[in-house]
Amino acid sequence: MALTKTQFGYRRHPDQDRAGANIAEHAVIVVGAGPIGLSLAIDLAQRGQPVVLLDDADRIGEGSRAICFSKRSLEFWDRLGIGQRMVDKGVVWSVGKIFHGESQLYQFNLLPEEGHKRPAFINLQQFYAEAYLVERVAELPAIDLRWRNKVTGLEPRNDHVVLTVQTPDGPYRLAAQYVIACDGARSSLRQMVGADFAGQVFEDQFLIADVKMTAAFPTERWFWFDPPFHPGRSALLHKQPDDVWRIDLQLSRFSDPAVEKLPENVRPRIARMLGHDKFDFEWISLYKFQCRRMNKFVHGRVIFAGDAAHQVSPFGARGANSGLEDAENLAWKLDRVLKGISPEALLESYHIERSAAADENIRESTRSTDFMAPNSHQEARLRKAVLSLAKETEFGKRMVNGGRLSTPSIYDTPLSTADGDSWRGGLRPGASMADAPVSGRGGEPLYLTDAFIGAGTRFTLLEFSNGAGPELPEGVGTIRIGGNDGLADSAGLAGKRYDAEPGTAYLLRPDGYVAARFRHPTRERLDAALARAAGQI
Repeated sequence: MALTKTQFGYRRHPDQDRAGANIAEHAVIVVGAGPIGLSLAIDLAQRGQPVVLLDDADRIGEGSRAICFSKRSLEFWDRLGIGQRMVDKGVVWSVGKIFHGESQLYQFNLLPEEGHKRPAFINLQQFYAEAYLVERVAELPAIDLRWRNKVTGLEPRNDHVVLTVQTPDGPYRLAAQYVIACDGARSSLRQMVGADFAGQVFEDQFLIADVKMTAAFPTERWFWFDPPFHPGRSALLHKQPDDVWRIDLQLSRFSDPAVEKLPENVRPRIARMLGHDKFDFEWISLYKFQCRRMNKFVHGRVIFAGDAAHQVSPFGARGANSGLEDAENLAWKLDRVLKGISPEALLESYHIERSAAADENIRESTRSTDFMAPNSHQEARLRKAVLSLAKETEFGKRMVNGGRLSTPSIYDTPLSTADGDSWRGGLRPGASMADAPVSGRGGEPLYLTDAFIGAGTRFTLLEFSNGAGPELPEGVGTIRIGGNDGLADSAGLAGKRYDAEPGTAYLLRPDGYVAARFRHPTRERLDAALARAAGQI
């Protein structure tokens, strides 16, 4: 399916006609209409919050850019009403293969278990994801998306922020209780609050080429160390929709980017890899690994998310997916603060949780980079030894690092209630909920992630029934497994994944993370866990 629209017209807004100090005031302004800003705006709007969404461009981004979207991201997009559309268009995969030279070292399966609604990953060009998100935005009257509105000034106040916005008709000003900066790696808002990135920029360069061709390669992630077609370097191959293939080739740190990007210089490299030159270029780009983040994600009433807050190497699919996890983490917290049902201090947990996740992603990304592009003779010798061991030993295979794939972080957070019962497994507080197949009252097949959406993506008690549970606090949803009025654990996987016994219950946060778990919850324990998870303790 082709994109229905990729360029959008500028339209003058009545806010621009206000004179003098009579500037328009809004609850939330999101800056940046990429996947993170769009998803965050949709989540807030579905929770009843009006959002102004500003973008300095007037079109969907050029090039495929991010292509690998994780199971966790798809589950988030399910809650936004567009997950199935992403999966229908995307290329589903879970198997990766690692090669050294011409030999396969090993392969892995990122989702070996059955019983999940969503696959481990899909490959989907970012411009498709953005287009589907923009079309979803158009269905939500609470979102006011303004193209060619560039933020050029920011004035923090005690209880709001004032922005200066440049348009084709000239500048105007807006006020917001909160501004969310999703304006990317070159974030102008980050500069306006006087913050910068701390971390490392790696000197080795990588060439991205998206090529259109008909090929018999399977829908798997293939990664090579020292392949015969690109000796001494690494290479990556991924399939995308529309017969487009993503190819990453490691280059020397001394390569001239302007020269390397020329199609006439890229074509021989790709032809050596494929063994033919029957392909067309869709997109060519060069990049360097960057593993950096802001010291603080929350600057008063300006909050940073996605690449504006942190950057990692693209190997491992940690960039866009971690940004989407930022969005789902922030949306429910900001919603509660705006509604006055949680204190503003709840927003500090966004920084605590997501900065720790950024550190984890940076750590994994740095390890991948050091392995793929050794910085010293010692590191190069170590890699050579590891690759040799990997041919013969399991522990050697585990040491090979061709980009460890993104998985949801487990939060060490003040919002979690420590376990007070004995557990043999299951999901500890701070972990994201696990999916499992269940059956509805009429026998219809469902998944736990569907049931969570049906409960309203609010604080929800997942109960494994043993008669009547505790009376639920006001505003808390419920998912009951078992009993006369509950869902059926049709494959036995829900009970297994949650280490459930009769009476077991999990308190799920509005983003689907575990806030607390109980063998036999009482109203008193549930109230205390809920207060902690809502930032009220």
